[in-house]
Amino acid sequence: MTETSHDIRTLNGLIATTIDSVDGYTAAADEAESGRYADLFRARAAERRAVSETLRAEVTRLGGAPEDDGTILAGAHRAFLNLKAAVTGRDDKAIVNEVERGEDHIKAKFESALADTELSVPIRAAIQSAYRSVREGHDQMRDLKRSLETTA
Repeated sequence: MTETSHDIRTLNGLIATTIDSVDGYTAAADEAESGRYADLFRARAAERRAVSETLRAEVTRLGGAPEDDGTILAGAHRAFLNLKAAVTGRDDKAIVNEVERGEDHIKAKFESALADTELSVPIRAAIQSAYRSVREGHDQMRDLKRSLETTA
């Protein structure tokens, strides 16, 4: 039997980060003033749910227990953002800035996993496939943030 614990740990870390992303997009959709942004954030949350399910299926295939919760750090970050929002108020530009910051985080997590030389070839391929979606979301939010900066 092939040793899969490293692959499972890596996948579960990415699943937790992806769940954080789903939660972040859902919160952003709830806070957005513009329906256009809310729809965009909901679509990204759905796409990230699909990424998470794909990675969870890989963990199951390897015989592991897939992660089903986000990270503790993300929970603390959301609590801080909720407090910050209550004190200062938030507009769409501030929300997009926070979403883009979260996108930088998830992209870095996937890039770190892809740089891991201990991953098996099939798991690296699964992560690479999921990363394409993550990179697309990151680039979309980066471009949205830049467009809002130029219109200010």
